[in-house]
Formats: sequence, C-alpha cells, structure tokens
Amino acid sequence: MNAVFPLVANIIGSMAKHRLPERDRPWVMRTYAGHSDARRSNELYRRNLAKGQTGLSVAFDLPTQTGYDSDHVLARGEVGKVGVSIAHKGDMHQLLDGIPLDEMNTSVTINATAAWLLGLYVTVAEENGVERSQLKGTTQNDIIKEYLSRGTYAFPPEPSMRLIADMVAFTVNEAPSWNPTNICSYHLQEAGATPVQEIAYALCTGIAVLDEVKARGQVAAADFPKVFGRISFFVNAGIRLIEEIAKLRAMGRLWNEIGRQRYGVTDEKMLRFRYGVQVNSLGLTEAQPENNIQRIVLEALAVTLSRDARARAIQLPAWNEAMGLPRPWDQQWSLRIQQVLASETDLLEYPDVFEGSVVMDGLVEELIEGARAEMAVVEEHGGAVEAVPYMKARLVESHRERVARIERGEQQVVGQNVYTESEDSPLTAGADGGILTPDPEVERERVEALERWRAERDEGAVRASLDELASAAADESRNIMPATIAAAKAGATTGEWAGVLREAFGAYRAPTGVDGAAPPGDRDQLDEIRRRVDEVSERIGHRIKILIGKPGLDGHSNGSEQVALRARDVGMEVIYQGIRLTPAEIAESALQEDVDVVGLSILSGSHLELIPEVVRMLRDEGLDVPVVVGGIIPVADAERLRGAGVDGVYTPKDFDINRIMGEIVDLVAQRAGSATPA
Repeated sequence: MNAVFPLVANIIGSMAKHRLPERDRPWVMRTYAGHSDARRSNELYRRNLAKGQTGLSVAFDLPTQTGYDSDHVLARGEVGKVGVSIAHKGDMHQLLDGIPLDEMNTSVTINATAAWLLGLYVTVAEENGVERSQLKGTTQNDIIKEYLSRGTYAFPPEPSMRLIADMVAFTVNEAPSWNPTNICSYHLQEAGATPVQEIAYALCTGIAVLDEVKARGQVAAADFPKVFGRISFFVNAGIRLIEEIAKLRAMGRLWNEIGRQRYGVTDEKMLRFRYGVQVNSLGLTEAQPENNIQRIVLEALAVTLSRDARARAIQLPAWNEAMGLPRPWDQQWSLRIQQVLASETDLLEYPDVFEGSVVMDGLVEELIEGARAEMAVVEEHGGAVEAVPYMKARLVESHRERVARIERGEQQVVGQNVYTESEDSPLTAGADGGILTPDPEVERERVEALERWRAERDEGAVRASLDELASAAADESRNIMPATIAAAKAGATTGEWAGVLREAFGAYRAPTGVDGAAPPGDRDQLDEIRRRVDEVSERIGHRIKILIGKPGLDGHSNGSEQVALRARDVGMEVIYQGIRLTPAEIAESALQEDVDVVGLSILSGSHLELIPEVVRMLRDEGLDVPVVVGGIIPVADAERLRGAGVDGVYTPKDFDINRIMGEIVDLVAQRAGSATPA
C-alpha cells in the first residue's frame, strides 16, 4: 500500500505543472461609453457598473478631444455625438457624481487635451476629498497615433510631446498609480497597419515618450524605472486569431528588451508589457451585422487565451458600430461576452497554453524580426516624431492593399464579398434601426449651459489662471500640470485652456499620407475605370478634378484617404487638404480650384448638420457640381441627404472603390451634359 503513495504524489505533481494553483483573477472589464452630456453619461456609467463592469472607460465628444468649446464654429454638429461633452469642472463633477474615485479604475480616452482632462479629474477628486495619490486609471495620451490615424490632435508634435512628458513626470511624482500615457496601436491597425507595422510604430512611440521624459529631467534618475513601468499600451486584436496572439507575445518580448537594453531597467515588475485592448472595429460590417458578434468573440479570445500575453483590461465594441452609436443593450451584450469568457470557460485555470508551440514560437520570431527591421527604418528617419510623414504614407499604402484584396475577393469578408445572400436581420428591424440617436437638442443645451457657467464664475480668477498657464507654456523648463490644475479649479473651459496653448505652440496640420504613397502594384485592376476617366476628361476639356473634404472635427480619415488615393490612381486630379474644415472653407476651396465634383466624408454622426450646409454654400457660390458623401449614415438619413441635394451616399457596405469611382465619373459626365453608357 505504501508503494502507491509515491506514484500518487508523482501524478499530482505532474498535474500541477499544467494547472494553476488557483484560478487567475479576470481582467478589468470596461465598456467604452459616453454621449450627449455629463448627466446622461453618468446615468449610463452607473447602470454599466451595476451590470458588473469593473472599470470606467470614458468616451469624449470631438470638441472636447480637440480643445474646442461647444459654441465654437468647428464644434457645430459634433457636440455630444461620439462621446460626452466636458467643458469645465462642473461637467466633470456631474459626470463622476456618485462614483468613488478612490476605488475606481478609470480609462480616459483623450490625447491632445489629456493634460486638461487629467487636471479636471484631479480637481474633482480633490474637491470631493480624494487625494491625487489615490487615483487609479489611464489617460490614453498618445499624440503620434493622432497624426497617423485618428486625427484628434490640437498642437504641433514637439510641444505635444512636451505635454505628454510633463504628465508622465507629474503622475510618477504625485499620482503613482495613474498610467499617464497609453501608447495606442489600436488605431494603427484601424488605419491599415500590418502586425509588423503595429508593433514597430507603437514601440517607437514608446521610445519617443521615454526619451522626451528623460530629456526634460523632471524625474529623478533613480525613479526612471517607475516611468518605464507606468507606460501602458492600448492594442487592437483583429480576426486572424493565431497571428494576433503571436503579435502580443512579440510586443511583450520586445518591450522587455527595450527596457533592459536601452533604459537599464532590471525590475521584472517594471518590465512587464501592460496593455488594455479594444478589439477590431475596422472589420465590423454594416452588411449582415449579426456576424460581428462572432468576430468580437474570436478577437476577444486573441487577448485572453495566452496567459503570458493576456490583456489587463478589455473593452469590446458593439455589434452595430459599423452602423452608428450603440444602445445600452448593445453595450451590455459586449460586456456579457467578457463575463462569459471569464466566468464560464476554463481559460483562467491554466498556465500559458502556447508555451512550447512550434507554430507560435516561429510566428513570434518572424514578427520580432520584421518589427526590428521596421523600427530601424523609423530610427533612420529620426525617431517616431520626425518619422510621422514616413509612417503615415506606409499606413495609407497598407490600407490600400487591404481594400484591394477585399475588392478582388482574395480577403474574404462573410456577408460583404462572400456569402452575401441573407435573411433580413431582426436586430435592425426596430423603429430605431438598431442604433442610438443622441437627442438633437443636446448641442443647444450645452451651448446655453456654457453661457451660464461663464456668467456665474469668478472671471478675474479665470483670467489670472490662464495668464499663469500662458507663462508656463512659454517656459519650457516648467511643468504644465500645476498651471493646468489651477485653471481647472478656477473654472476655465476646455476651449480656453486649449486656446492659450494654441497661441503659445502654434497651428499644425498633419500629413495626409496620400502624396507620399507609392503607386499601386496591381494596375490591371484599374484599367477600365482609367479608360472611363480619360474619356470623360477629354470630353469636358480637362482632367476630372475632385475635391475631397472632411467637414467638422471628425479625424477618422482612412476612408477619405483611400478614396483620394484611388481617384489619383485612376487619373483624376485630386484636391485633398486633410481633416477639420468648416463648410465655408470647403466651399471656398471648391470655388478657387474650379472642381468638377465634391466628395465629403463624415463618420462622427454630424452629417445632417454639416453636409446640407456645404451643399447650400456651394450653390450660393454658383457651383453646380455633383456632391457625394461617405460615412456611417443610416438609411433614413441618406434619404434626407439626397433630398438636400446630395447625389450619392456611400456607407461601409460600399467596399468596392472602383465602383464608386465609376459612379462619380458618370455624375461628372451627366452634369456636363456628356453622359454615355458606362
């Protein structure tokens, strides 16, 4: 009998190697949420927390993200659309009402105005009796990716990097549990980045931030490992499950290597690759949107299956985000996906299931090798800040290749270019079309509330605080955070804070990447449409000229860049000046350039306010040219736009850009009175 005991002990010991002693704690579960105003968003947050969400993820509207108050001309149509409008500490108090800031882990998706929003957060905490040292959370605060992909920048690169470094120093010294920057590769993938590009450009951005912090000298040398340890990442996970797992394992190894070799960090805790994630929105489809649920689940597995590369926080998009703003029920569905994964499956019970995998090890090495090579190219261009034009052009090229593969059918997207026969979806059959439409009165309410705030505050204290902010901005040796917090406490507004810094730092317009993109590799695909462009150009007496504009504050320019690139590649003359234009600026440019067609792109939900205004201004200028529109536009809104004079409306289901080009050429021919069958 005694001889059996060693055998049993050996079996138990062997079992222990493939099981964890106790189940892992799940990741922080968030829902990226916020819309309209602080009151409505606070109600949404409380409901989400009651449903089991374990952290907040705050979405801000575009005026807040880019540093404009609700009454600014560029804010028209954008207030409260893609997030909550926050103009001052009163709004922040209302947004966080009843939420224990000494306990909550809050992710703040903000970049250009990150210092200001952190200043408001600190102000609200301290006015509620919570010390800044107790705060836990993350500001995204990655300005490089704003120039490359998302477009919510406010200031030029150099002073923007200073703001990030100042925030890093402030948090390391005074709010040590706050992650001051969240290097964001998520939007790089949304802009078309390959896994190698996503790894390389994100890590190069991390290096740029760390070098800037070190150069500014506001953190003691002994504390620099803490700086490295507070850098977190926000990544994307696409549908290629195995490749995405390998990407995250590769990023972890390279980040560890950078810490040890470049910065001399030896503390294993500080060297950990810490990341949060929202899985891919680029791959969500308007066609057969119910398929997006299985896409989201598979992409969530990519960031949870591998224990050694598991996300520390996750927020999942909703199934209907390719169509519009998700409703609370839609966001609940995505939260429940996380909860089922963490609570019902066994993925938290085992060590890393990919350890020793020949396939995984080989793929990780392949990605590391490619990323090192691309990082070397960025370094040759002077580092991430100087290499923005180079990286932007490469992303535009990568996205063009992705779009072309889908057009050719080489990359299959179920419901979009393959298996397109479908029953009508009951998910979209309701009166709301399956999406949330913010109250159209929100903008008026916000403007009126802003006027009341300005009338009731201590104007002298605000002016004094803004003067001090200007003084701090002008002195590069000073950290911007103390003056920012003082302005927040005095009652300054988002637009006033950003206005002072715009005056100090100057204006900036990021490169579009279109001019720097190489010609397409597969020109045969374009032959027929090029022939049509040549034919109509000859008939009208000049090369077809198209103006592509993005009215308002929407910075998601991936679609407009691809249309501009394809128009150039098929032989049109393209006028594309990038993002953030007023309707008046677009109309004036169309007049000055004497264009034949105007293409407008909006993904922020402000199309009903801004597009008719552009059409009206074009007509006032005497320009009778076709106007086409692309964006996330519900069917009912598309009909209203056509009624306002728009000639063509394109949404995410319209993936064939050559077809769009052909229809644009036909519109030009028809308007010129020279229509011929296509």
